[in-house]
Amino acid sequence: MRRVEVALPTGTGGTELTAGIRAWVGSPPLRSLVGHFGGDWPAGDLAAVLAGLDDFSARHWDFRDGRERPDAREPAVDPATAGLVLACAEALGLVRATPSTRPRCAHLLVLGGLAHACLRRTAYAAHLVRTGTGVDGEVAVLGSFRPLSPAEHDILAAVGVTGCATEVDVLDAGVRAAFGVDRPTEQVGVDADHPHRAWSSRTYRPTGGPPVRVLAAPSSEPERRRAHTADTQRFWAEHVRLSVGDPVLMVTAPIYVPFQHCDALRTLALPYGCGIETVGVDPALATLARLPEPTLTPGRYLQEIRSAIRSLRALHAALD
Repeated sequence: MRRVEVALPTGTGGTELTAGIRAWVGSPPLRSLVGHFGGDWPAGDLAAVLAGLDDFSARHWDFRDGRERPDAREPAVDPATAGLVLACAEALGLVRATPSTRPRCAHLLVLGGLAHACLRRTAYAAHLVRTGTGVDGEVAVLGSFRPLSPAEHDILAAVGVTGCATEVDVLDAGVRAAFGVDRPTEQVGVDADHPHRAWSSRTYRPTGGPPVRVLAAPSSEPERRRAHTADTQRFWAEHVRLSVGDPVLMVTAPIYVPFQHCDALRTLALPYGCGIETVGVDPALATLARLPEPTLTPGRYLQEIRSAIRSLRALHAALD
């Protein structure tokens, strides 16, 4: 029997978003997962439930310990637990690629990530444009000046991508390959005294298609960390004219759809009134066959369920 996914929150108003948040966090799959790991369901109103789930997931599902995702440890789980985690992750929308429901969008956003993800997501965005997804504004590819790890350099070397030192370099290489462009028509930026403060914007104009902007965002807390997903979304919004009701289509990996969708609701839908739809790259696409895809483990799924809980908590706090 096909498992029915729990719907993510949608909309731009507090009542609709609150109902969506409550439905996702209170869903049977998440409740069963908490119970399996020995947790009691948090008591109180929605804010208290979100705080309790944040605390519970920090104790049981946080394997990063402040490190980047590739450096997270993998927990030891028995086969029954692994099966339950996968089933819950699928029901919560972290496993399968879901196609867009819209034939056109105001803007198409591509979120950055690790090197392999940058290449896969830019290739998928180009596929969407080539196969009929209309873009009235621009394709915006969002990243930062995060330095690449040795493992990422190895991945790039294996697929023949050279000359990249940062995440945004890989995004730029992915755009040039996937969209068939060579040189940007516009290039601006600030080379600050620290990579967390620097930013850049390069715009390409493919023949017969929408403009493609590759944007590296600064961090909103440069003393503490690099730019994260919400920083890149917010920085992009400052560089483009968004109107109420604009449909924005966002591309990421399926495992990150819930948390990055909710970040976009907080940083784009609430302040600008635009609509947000988030889709994951389809791994079955033939053009992606040569690009590496990481192995997704129970620990990775638990970690990103925690990310979704934290993003939902931040979204709910922003509604007050």
